[in-house]
Amino acid sequence: MSDRLAVLPQYLLPKQALTALMGRLASARAGGLTTWVIKRFIAHYKVDMTEAENSDPASYDTFNAFFTRSLRADARRLADAPLLCPVDGAVSQLGAIAGDQIFQAKGHHYSTRALVGGDAELAAEFDDGHFATIYLSPSDYHRIHMPCDGRLREMVYVPGDLFSVNPLTARGVPGLFARNERVVCTFDSAEGPFVMVLVGATIVGSMATVWHGQVNPPRSAEIRRWQYGQDGPLLRKGEEMGRFLLGSTVVLLFPKGPLLFNPMWQAGSSVRLGEALAERE
Repeated sequence: MSDRLAVLPQYLLPKQALTALMGRLASARAGGLTTWVIKRFIAHYKVDMTEAENSDPASYDTFNAFFTRSLRADARRLADAPLLCPVDGAVSQLGAIAGDQIFQAKGHHYSTRALVGGDAELAAEFDDGHFATIYLSPSDYHRIHMPCDGRLREMVYVPGDLFSVNPLTARGVPGLFARNERVVCTFDSAEGPFVMVLVGATIVGSMATVWHGQVNPPRSAEIRRWQYGQDGPLLRKGEEMGRFLLGSTVVLLFPKGPLLFNPMWQAGSSVRLGEALAERE
């Protein structure tokens, strides 16, 4: 079966309604039922709870509280590298941006302008730059951290579809990451600007950042922007910057210039928060 045919049912699903329903269920306080669901999830996805700051499934009053659990302080070591991996997950794709085109999967590209919500001036800062797309599976830790020190310039909520973002869907849905709902965070650093895009997906109840809190819901049909300028919060390398309530994908953009990605990173490689992402040549 072709990838496009395999994802056809996703076009027919009531994705918005399903996501809203799952968001309500995941935030429900249902006592023993909540604990049962969490334990089933841990067993099914082989979640390593020894890494969690709180390893007792019965102590979480909602599924969301469990899903966005924090790690023990010693669970991840930060590498001595200019740019760190911001999440646990798997590499979807990474490499050079060809002009304004980002490689999604075989046969599929999308533009930086589409990804950032139509802002041509912002997109132009990353012409011929570099990108990394990292997929977070249900079993992964779902907080997102900073790859380097950065001062927040702008946050943009971009409405969109809610397709799954798993590898099959990336191969089967054109422009997936630029058509799904997303939160675009632009930072300035000592080495230039960079962008972190939090991509929504089916049953991703919400996305949140540490400086704003929950960004969605509410879901709107219009792009929403928050400008911070030079007064934006400064976040340090390795600090938490946001989280997903249920899993998704992060896309990172870096500007043109010498950058060498971790040679161990290839499409499909498992990666961990804090390991070296790239060196500046």
